[in-house]
Amino acid sequence: MDLLRISAVSYLNTFPFVYGINESGMLSNFNLLLDVPSKTAERLKAGDADVALIPVGALPEIGQFHYISDFCVGAVGAVKTVLLLSKVPLDRITKIHLDYDSRTSVKLVRVLASHHWHINPQWENLGEGQASAARDIESLVAIGDKTFELRHRYPYVYDLAEAWIAFSGLPFVFSAWVSRKRLPDNILQQFSGALSYGVSHKRECLDYFKDKLPANQDCFRYLEENISFAFDDSKKEGLKLFLKHLQKI
Repeated sequence: MDLLRISAVSYLNTFPFVYGINESGMLSNFNLLLDVPSKTAERLKAGDADVALIPVGALPEIGQFHYISDFCVGAVGAVKTVLLLSKVPLDRITKIHLDYDSRTSVKLVRVLASHHWHINPQWENLGEGQASAARDIESLVAIGDKTFELRHRYPYVYDLAEAWIAFSGLPFVFSAWVSRKRLPDNILQQFSGALSYGVSHKRECLDYFKDKLPANQDCFRYLEENISFAFDDSKKEGLKLFLKHLQKI
């Protein structure tokens, strides 16, 4: 393979992956493209990337694919940056606005609304950048670093990973590394090594990205306690259950 084209996400929770890819020295011939989660799936589907960190809500649209790594962006408790924010309690929500940046959380909240919270709100998609600017919205699903600031505008904050775990008893996977074609074993080993390097060097990673970190946050604690990077058997079981629910909605 002449050039490995990688599509990833530029959020705090993916900085360890980006750091490992760029700085581990284990990958020598690659092109890394950084997008919001909703666009990584589009790149892979269009053939503009060989591997991508795909929001799992987009996996049914990809067609044939292969999981290529034992790493993911997942949660075994509160994830802190995938939230339903509301000015009213759950049982009074009438409409939920959905973050443009997300593929997975907007589907996860529909599953939770139907099967866990037993509410039937209207749904409205937001345009690019509208979630960050939201001021007069009753209820909003938002993801990523902007949630550190947005959560202070709403009296009711519901963590979607926490809600999924309460509902299913299983951890949640937000995004996984996939390819559409099988890649050579040596490339997969190098790629996995680069991701492992980044995950095991979180402090160095945060120093590397010091100019891009959300303000007034304990970013190391967030990466250690709120994000679970191992794509293990329990997360695969949780992902399988989530994908089964997606077939119903």
